[in-house]
Amino acid sequence: MNWTADENQDLAPLPQGMRSTGVRRSRRPQQPWQFDEFRILSIDGGGIRGILPATILELCERNFLGGGSAGRCFDMITGTSTGGIIALGLGRGKTAAEILQLYTDHGGEIFPQVPDAKGLASIWRRSVKIGRDVRRVRYSPRALTEHLEKTFGGDVYGESERRLVIPTFDAHTKINVLKTPHHPDFRIDWQNRMVDVALATSAAPTYLPPHRIGTQVYADGGVWANNPVMLGLVDALTCYDLDRHKVRILSLGCGSGELRFTEKQMVRGGQWDWRNLVSTAMDLSSQSADGQARLLVGADRFCRLDLPDQVHPIPLDDFETAMKLLPQEGERLFQQNQQQLASFFEGPRPTYEAHYGPRVAAP
Repeated sequence: MNWTADENQDLAPLPQGMRSTGVRRSRRPQQPWQFDEFRILSIDGGGIRGILPATILELCERNFLGGGSAGRCFDMITGTSTGGIIALGLGRGKTAAEILQLYTDHGGEIFPQVPDAKGLASIWRRSVKIGRDVRRVRYSPRALTEHLEKTFGGDVYGESERRLVIPTFDAHTKINVLKTPHHPDFRIDWQNRMVDVALATSAAPTYLPPHRIGTQVYADGGVWANNPVMLGLVDALTCYDLDRHKVRILSLGCGSGELRFTEKQMVRGGQWDWRNLVSTAMDLSSQSADGQARLLVGADRFCRLDLPDQVHPIPLDDFETAMKLLPQEGERLFQQNQQQLASFFEGPRPTYEAHYGPRVAAP
């Protein structure tokens, strides 16, 4: 049996062969919180569209922090998929500028595009691409893995200076939330390499293959928590004896599509007409998460920045369009919300006390 806390009688094991974090039969013991507030940064998933939140954070670093890392101004960072990669970088003390450079310099290698063609050649290439996508994942993880290795090297999750909460799901189709060791219950995930956590949360089905960590296989957390804001808020409130009115949240999106029934969906409503249902469900769950978080902490303590609904949203692998549009959109959002953003970067937050791993204080 695998347990994750010393109070074994309060925990129940999960089925054999699964990543077992234990299920408590009692409320999680809350740790004291003695500081004035608890700041959470939440970053959505969205593939190469991660350029948008990375741009906003880079502008915050340049204007409010003299180029220092935005991560140091938050008590917890939660991110899904591309947001998880940004969260990992910030947690390790890297700047948003460095992470943004990963996207802008190497996004074309991670998501290589088929060259443009005209006439019959264009039709043929599109047909070949569709046929290939039906049979196998669209991209090799080789380029992404290579650049993540250069970014994080052999660093393990437990080396993060910030509390991290990153969703994924496993081969048993069970949700998993990978957490730094900021609570005594969280004794498993800190041992994973940051590279592996990044590849696990960003393994978007049909785009990239699932990622193996040890005996388990993981896929993109965006399938069930593309906007992870409630994961961070619930974790904060259950780990710490914390008044929810002391929590402040900055939630950054990556651009969403317009949610509107088409004429064909209303008239026919077949599987083909609803073929984009997964992305629609992800957007709806994102709205729900933001709404719940805003109700819990108060609208005055919650800031959400995202693009307005787009009739034709940027595909998560469209590097050229993302590079053309998103840096300027990030600049626009920063300028429109500069005063509110500044309030999240008023001084650094203390690093967390680690219960396991390399950051545990020596006795």
